[in-house]
Amino acid sequence: MFVSEKQIEIRYAETDQMGVVYHANYLVWMEIGRTQLVKDVGFNYAGLEEQGYISPVLDLSIQYKKAMRYGQTATVRTWVESHSKLKTVYGYEILHEDGSLAATATSLHTLVKKDSFRPYPLSKVDPHWDKKYLEIAHSKN
Repeated sequence: MFVSEKQIEIRYAETDQMGVVYHANYLVWMEIGRTQLVKDVGFNYAGLEEQGYISPVLDLSIQYKKAMRYGQTATVRTWVESHSKLKTVYGYEILHEDGSLAATATSLHTLVKKDSFRPYPLSKVDPHWDKKYLEIAHSKN
């Protein structure tokens, strides 16, 4: 299984009054992880947008395990959990420097035409990208 990794230095602005990372920042880190995965497998999400396509989040599930704090470095591990004609599920682990889990998550996405928001298969937009996602997907559909 192909897993992309991205390190993120936790900034003070990402913490709350309790001194821990505010929960919504994990969602931002997941987006950073997806972008890194796309780049690592040789593609460019901005290129899809230039062609008039976007990939909105349809569903999100996150489980918080252990708080992270300012000054730590988080590692975001991202992979393609599953990929089908119209849906892609990404999996995530966000790790502490010692490798312990801070959070696990999945996000469900589809590709749509930007002007109409109608779903569109990745295979018709970029068959090479679609083939790569099918190749690296953890679970086969």
